[in-house]
Amino acid sequence: MKAIVLRVTEGKVFVKEKRVAQIGEGLAVFLGIENKDSEEDLKKMVDKVVNLRIFEDENKKLKYSLKDKNYSLLCIPNFSLCASVKKGRRPSFENVKPKEKAGIFFEKFISLLRKEGINVESGVFAEFMKIDLKLNGPLNIIIEI
Repeated sequence: MKAIVLRVTEGKVFVKEKRVAQIGEGLAVFLGIENKDSEEDLKKMVDKVVNLRIFEDENKKLKYSLKDKNYSLLCIPNFSLCASVKKGRRPSFENVKPKEKAGIFFEKFISLLRKEGINVESGVFAEFMKIDLKLNGPLNIIIEI
């Protein structure tokens, strides 16, 4: 499982020109799910995302987490994060969890985040999305479980 975590001041997702999600200050998380990923991996990723100390204190030190600040999270399914470009120039998607199973994992990820008390908005699985983010920093972290 791979995630790109971006600190944002605002985030919006559009599908077919209709806004389907919007947050203010918080995190945008692009999530890629691989064949090898398990339910335990989902729990680890949720714990890492909600407790990642990515927000600054008054001394500009990264001290606070999403949970500490009570900010929102915009979760975006992104199968292409799991692409491999080790051979040739065309990405290989052989490590990507099949669409039906990945969709279930994505929904479980969102459910687990909400159980942590996080306000979650999300993109739409298996849809083409236009994403509008206002990065804060920028501060972007890659997480692999």
